[in-house]
Amino acid sequence: MHHDNKQGGGISAGTRSAFPPVFWVANIIEVLERFAYYGIYFGFGIYLTHLGYSRDQLGIIQSLFLLLSYALPLISGTFADRYGFKKVLIISYLAYLPSILLLMLTKSFSGIALTMLSIGFAAGIFKPLIAGTVRVTTDRSNKTLGFGIFYAMVNIGGSFGPIVAGKLRAISWNHAFLASAIAIGIMLLITILFYKEPPRQLEGESLSKKFRDIAIVLSDAKFAAFLVLLGLFFWLPFWAFFNLCAIYVDSNIDTARLYLDIRSIFGAGFADFFSQADKDGVRRMLGETISHTGYIIMILQLGISRLFEKIKPMRSFMIGLIIAAVGVGILGLARSEKGGASLIFLGIFLFAIGEMITSPRIQEYITWIAPREKAGLYMGSNFLATMIGGFTSGFLYTSLSGRCDKAGHPEWVWYIMAAHLVLAAVVFWGFVKVAGDFREQEA
Repeated sequence: MHHDNKQGGGISAGTRSAFPPVFWVANIIEVLERFAYYGIYFGFGIYLTHLGYSRDQLGIIQSLFLLLSYALPLISGTFADRYGFKKVLIISYLAYLPSILLLMLTKSFSGIALTMLSIGFAAGIFKPLIAGTVRVTTDRSNKTLGFGIFYAMVNIGGSFGPIVAGKLRAISWNHAFLASAIAIGIMLLITILFYKEPPRQLEGESLSKKFRDIAIVLSDAKFAAFLVLLGLFFWLPFWAFFNLCAIYVDSNIDTARLYLDIRSIFGAGFADFFSQADKDGVRRMLGETISHTGYIIMILQLGISRLFEKIKPMRSFMIGLIIAAVGVGILGLARSEKGGASLIFLGIFLFAIGEMITSPRIQEYITWIAPREKAGLYMGSNFLATMIGGFTSGFLYTSLSGRCDKAGHPEWVWYIMAAHLVLAAVVFWGFVKVAGDFREQEA
């Protein structure tokens, strides 16, 4: 496993520090956690529809789930700094495990909503801990590679979770939930047996200081406005894509046709892996196994980053928004064109390209525009934008998709989202024109 430290980033092998064992342990835990989390989350809309609940009800759960997942890391990171990563990791598993098992037992709306919120709570506690471990176990010589490996793990877990869960839920939903629960159980064992608390300076920041810091960042009116725009024009449609794509493919796209198209290109073995036979023996692609961007990002992120590194962050960001807009527009076309079901792959592919351009560049941009001594602070406030987008996505788009469905035009929601992303590019262009580009700090 350690052969990874030999290559990458243009530093000769001799000058790069080796990663300590806890770095690898943490990354294995990350794969399992994303496997469990996305295994449940991507299929969740399909599950709720299968139980007969409305899109409005689904939207409520999605919005609150994302709010919790992104608000809690603020607090859990502080506790981890104070009490140690290992203890807080174990607490997150003890919240995770019973919640996932409860999904197998509860079928009422309030029961499912509370159970999903408990999972969101556990995910929120967990979220900053592995990234925190990677941060304290890397140094200047191997930091870029370390985070690169960490992001690859997120995408591996995020890709295989929905594939496995999709295959299992075709047999029984409880099998899919059980697979996630088993992954959490294995994480618990790995953490107890192999996770050694990494040595670090205990910052011991109090929560009140955290909130004071956020107030400092938000008192910068221009930056605060930028965060709100980022939430409403980038993260909102971004989350809406993930909330809706699997359920749209599953409910509104000719998935039997998708299966045949995939089989004709990649062969039966490959197509069978991503599909399942229905009760009439017709093989269909499963919505959640293809409706995510993890596998595309794994293959292409490095190349895309290289391609765009010479282009200014804000310009890259706008280009990414337009590409993502074209992608979601094509998702709408996949339903209206006869035999155009396979356009769904092109749509998801283009959205993934847009995501790879926008997401890292906007984070880089925020670290650049922060006053040097407050870079971490400004970066940390990026989660506020993510939270605004996540929280509004279910209420707005999931219920909107329900209305489009009732009108007999489920594809309309994608055209609206495409317009939203194009408008976003215009809004950010206008923002830079009116407020002036932020002055990037000298490196």
